[in-house]
Amino acid sequence: MDDRWVRRRAGVDVAALTLAQPLRIGALTLDSPVVLAPMAGITNPAFRQICREYGGGLYVCEMITSRALVERNERTMRMIRFAPKESPRSLQLYGVDPAVVGEAVRMLVAEDRADHVDLNFGCPVPKVTRRGGGAALPYRRGLLRDILRAAVDAAAGRIPVTMKMRVGIDSSHTTFLDAGRIAEDEGIAGVALHGRTAAQMYGGAADWAAIAALKSTVDIPVLGNGDIWEASDAVRMMAETGCDGVVVGRGCLGRPWLFGDLAAAFAGQPERQLPHLREVAEVMVRHASLLIEFMGADRGIRDFRKHVGWYLKGFAVGSPVRAELSTVDSLAQLTDRLAALADQPYPTEILGTPRGRGTGTRQVVLPEGWLLDPQSRAVPFGAELDTSGG
Repeated sequence: MDDRWVRRRAGVDVAALTLAQPLRIGALTLDSPVVLAPMAGITNPAFRQICREYGGGLYVCEMITSRALVERNERTMRMIRFAPKESPRSLQLYGVDPAVVGEAVRMLVAEDRADHVDLNFGCPVPKVTRRGGGAALPYRRGLLRDILRAAVDAAAGRIPVTMKMRVGIDSSHTTFLDAGRIAEDEGIAGVALHGRTAAQMYGGAADWAAIAALKSTVDIPVLGNGDIWEASDAVRMMAETGCDGVVVGRGCLGRPWLFGDLAAAFAGQPERQLPHLREVAEVMVRHASLLIEFMGADRGIRDFRKHVGWYLKGFAVGSPVRAELSTVDSLAQLTDRLAALADQPYPTEILGTPRGRGTGTRQVVLPEGWLLDPQSRAVPFGAELDTSGG
């Protein structure tokens, strides 16, 4: 964004770059094949806007629960707000009951609330999988097909419907190839694959070979997700797997300018933005200001606190300063404390390192008898969540 920002070569061979083509998802054409992954408590309008200011692509809101949407839950209705000029408006739905998912999509289309709907079959957290939702659901091939069909029928060709999934429940129960075939059969416009199982959560290395296998199995767009920490990772993923685009999640936490790096890399310009601390502080204030505009002064500044550690990762500011910045109670206080910091170059030693939460492998919590019949179309009792956001 700012030509004062220091830039350096990203270690990518320009001659080896596979320049990305615009990504088509149904009737949507994205100038950059990049999607911001929906992240609970993160990808609200403020975060989407600040990321969008750096580069094109698709910026998805937080996960919205179908039941809560249909019931017009007050918090959920606030969460599906988009900025006036935000386009395309991308919304991710979670649901387990085909009838409820279909009704939610029908509502979004009838009321013109979204330009794209993504269906969540990738969430690995226990409160979701124990109900048969998220990453657990594709194991039930019959139920998956019913949900996809209901969503596509409800969209009636007016907006594209995509889905995001994981490799499977665990290494013994992989589902991604069957799920991809079912998605294509049912008219899904594209699939995103996180190259981990639900059991892996966010630990270990993402399996990019699974992304390549899915790409060779279906004829609809495939987007790869997992371990994209730098723009060079995205270029390498597309070159190695043949995928049509990338989904970026934890890699952009505290680094919205990553989307500028991605746009540059896909344009054949292997450089990255390396803002000094002073520039990072300006972005932090901008982000906090947008949150306050969206949520109000008190909620907005409190919500921003969780971003402080991500923005300051690698900078030599000391634990006491980090603690102070993580407890600010006003935009003015945040601005003053950041202004007091001495400027310093970007900590290049953190480039390419993981961001956000990491976990070890764990047993996936499933409904009783979930694995007995992979063709089942039964909806688990009490499966639909009544709150949004993961």
